[in-house]
Amino acid sequence: MLMGTYTPKLDDKGRLILPAKFRDVFEGGLVVARTQERALAIYTAEAFEELMTPVSSAPNTLKQVRDYQRMMAAGASFEVPDKQGRITIPPMLRTYAGLDRDVVVIGAFGHAEVWDATQWARYSEQAEAGFSEMDEELLRPPG
Repeated sequence: MLMGTYTPKLDDKGRLILPAKFRDVFEGGLVVARTQERALAIYTAEAFEELMTPVSSAPNTLKQVRDYQRMMAAGASFEVPDKQGRITIPPMLRTYAGLDRDVVVIGAFGHAEVWDATQWARYSEQAEAGFSEMDEELLRPPG
């Protein structure tokens, strides 16, 4: 389970050092993909394949399905961390997420996310209000 907030920096080549606590999870390879919030998600290759199974098997006779399949496939990149735990974030994905130098990497249980530091600050401030409301809903005892 991936948890926590980390603030590494992208180097001049667009490389990100994965948090030490995440490296074992991703050492065999990972997929960096776009999220709807203009951040990036990092999945193990296996988790990404499982997540995309319904997408890849959906009927591509529907335009919305084709659009989604194309956007997901075009906005994903398989990467293998080097010995220092670095991965390269492709330029297209850095542009999509507005990543320059200061980034925030968060654990989101089954995956990690990479955010522009300023965007993360805005998002987390806005999401804080709904967090307490959802906490009551999600963690309500049964019965």
